[in-house]
Order: sequence, then C-alpha cells, then structure tokens
Amino acid sequence: MHIIKKENQKNNFFHDHTLISSEIDTSIKFYNWDFIISYLPSGSFLVGGFIRDLILRRLNKKIDVDIVVPKNALEIGKKIANKFNGKFIILDEVREVVRIIFKHITIDIALQISPSIDNDLLKRDFSINAVAFSFEKKLLIDPSNGLIDIQNSLLRTNSTKNLINDPLRILRCFRFVSELNFSIDEELIDPIKKYRNKLRLIANERINYEIQRIIRGENALLSIQLIKKFKIFDFIQSEKDLIFLDLNNINFKTFNQSEKKEFLPLFFLSQILDEVSLKELSFSKSEIIKIKLLRKWKLKLDKKNIYELNEKERFDLHKELETIFPAFILTLPETFHLDLINRWRDKDDKLFHPSNLINGDVAKKYLKIKDGPLLGMLINYLSRELAFNRIDNFDEAIYKGKQWIKQNAPKCD
Repeated sequence: MHIIKKENQKNNFFHDHTLISSEIDTSIKFYNWDFIISYLPSGSFLVGGFIRDLILRRLNKKIDVDIVVPKNALEIGKKIANKFNGKFIILDEVREVVRIIFKHITIDIALQISPSIDNDLLKRDFSINAVAFSFEKKLLIDPSNGLIDIQNSLLRTNSTKNLINDPLRILRCFRFVSELNFSIDEELIDPIKKYRNKLRLIANERINYEIQRIIRGENALLSIQLIKKFKIFDFIQSEKDLIFLDLNNINFKTFNQSEKKEFLPLFFLSQILDEVSLKELSFSKSEIIKIKLLRKWKLKLDKKNIYELNEKERFDLHKELETIFPAFILTLPETFHLDLINRWRDKDDKLFHPSNLINGDVAKKYLKIKDGPLLGMLINYLSRELAFNRIDNFDEAIYKGKQWIKQNAPKCD
C-alpha cells in the first residue's frame, strides 16, 4: 500500500481530497474487504474511524469499518454475512444497525437517518469521525471540516446536541485523547462539565468498554488527569473513595515498556474508580479484587512506610500483591521505586515472589496432616520461613513443619 512519507506530501494530503480518496480505495483492496462493495446499494458511504485512522497512519491488521446505506441495512448485512460466512449481530433493530464479524475485520452497517449524507455526518460525535467516502463517486464528503481537525489533532463537535443525544460521547472524548493524543476544543469543555452526569443514563457495559480503551491508550496519563480534573465520575462516587494521587508528581521512568503496558492500566483505573463503582460498571471480579487490594495496602502505608511493616505484614503484602506489585509501587514515594521494582524483577526473591518447598500433598504425606485450615496455616508458615531465609531445602522444611505442628495442632485430653 502506498505510504506518503515526505513532509510536503503530508501537508498536501490533508488538502487534496483526490489523494485521500485514492489511498482509501487502495486501502480497501489492501485490507481485503472490497468483496462486500458489490453488495451495497447505490448511495452507500464509508464513514468514520477507518478514514480517520488511515489518515493518521493507525490502521493495523484487525480493522473496524463503518458503512452507511440508504435502505435495507438489516437485509444487506444478513446477506453479506451469509454469503461470506461472517457472524451476524443486530445492534439496533429499530434504527437498523448491524455488525458482521470476520476473522480480520468487523463491519458495522447502519441505515442513513437524514435525507442527505451531509446531515447524517453533522450529527456524528466529532468532526474527525464525520468524514465520508462515496463508494460510487470515489469522493470525500466533509461538511464539518473534519480533515482540518485531524490535521490539527483537535476534538470538536458540530453541535452540543451531539453530546446530549448520546452522553457516552463525553467519555469517548477522553478515549480519543488517550489513543490519539488529540486536544479538546475549548468550546467542548463547558458542555462536558454540564452534561457529565448524564453518563448515568448509559448502559454500564458501554461505559466499561470506553474506560478499558482509555486506560490502555498511549496517552492514558493525560486522559486520566482530565477525567479527574473534570470530575467525570462524580455521578457514581467521590474523590475520597479513591486512591487519589497527584499524577503530575509521579515518575513513571523507573518502569520498562512491558511493565508500563501491563500495570499502568490497573494503576490508572485505581485513580478514577473504587471497587464499589467497578462492580456497578460491570468490571470483572479479578479487576475489582485487584483495586480492593491496592486500596487496602495504600491506606496501610499512608500511616507508615513499607520498611516499617512487621514481618507478617510485609509477607502478606507481597503475597497479596505479587502479580500486580508494580502498579502498587506507583502509590508509594518515588524514593522506594527503584529498590522495590528491582527486587520484584528478581523471580528468585522469595519475599517478593512467595513460594514453598513443599505443597499440600507432600505435607500430608510426610507430616501426617489432614486437609483443613491447619494445613493452610502450615503451608503459609513455611512459605514465610522461606521468604525470610530461615529455611532453604526440603529437609529443613519438613523439620520446621513438624515443629510447627507440635506447637499448633489441637491437643487431645
């Protein structure tokens, strides 16, 4: 596929609709979805994200395509899905919006609502998504100057009503900040603040989806800062229920790229929602438990630093937070970061990665102990002894286990 690299070509790209149209046409063939075009009626248009991401050079192997047709969206979608073995889903039967899922591409087909495509585009969320491509005429339609806004990295809407009609668009604004590093038009700020509480009218699953995208974007930090600044989730909770930190004063440079990718989303999530709100917004049990643990230990260490914890507290901390420890480190003063992350990176560090020299079956065989709470307590004790270097081989573990059972097993009269 043709890629425009030179700076002067890039500038011309935004102003030359013929050049953009040609590249869209080439991209359709390159990404192998031209097979459906013959099944679309006259007056069909490619709209939204595919065009935007092509211009921004953000298309990847798995793509999403949005198409507007003048009639029979349900019938057309079903016909294409049956013909090419795609999964067919009706997203909105009344408004005729369907989704076809193939291995490499997801295609949404929607019915044109207004008499003209221009009016349809003017009702879309942001100008950057309000650009259409005519399959027939090979022409771009851009009634709200979305191409200029893409060039200027600006999030702007044609009308405040576009936010009110679907309040989720308020949250999508922060998703585009996170994923695209776009700025929010100043004229959008007041409407966002005014109508943010209308998010309570949106299905929890839709809010969940946008949050998941926000916390994983390349510019998630900026987006989370804006969400906190505008108090977007005040409708569901207050700041006092959060692990509330000044993100401007946190140094993320201690962590490598893979650690950032894996653990920053959880950390950012802890900055905007607590475990109660996460449950209400349909987050998984695993995500809720992780946030609950981060909050539990953050509150403990607000009273004393990590090196002042007693032995049991320190062991319990690492046992409970082992898999998410880098996310927790960010809640601590920066002076602790390097030492803690280096120890966590050492998989042989038995305190930061609690393990055991014997498991339950071995304990039952060699120590004649039965299943039950006592067995769990014994295994936990031996793991702690190993973490603090008081045992280092199997025989010592068995000996320590026997001694512990003598002291802790219930006595019979």
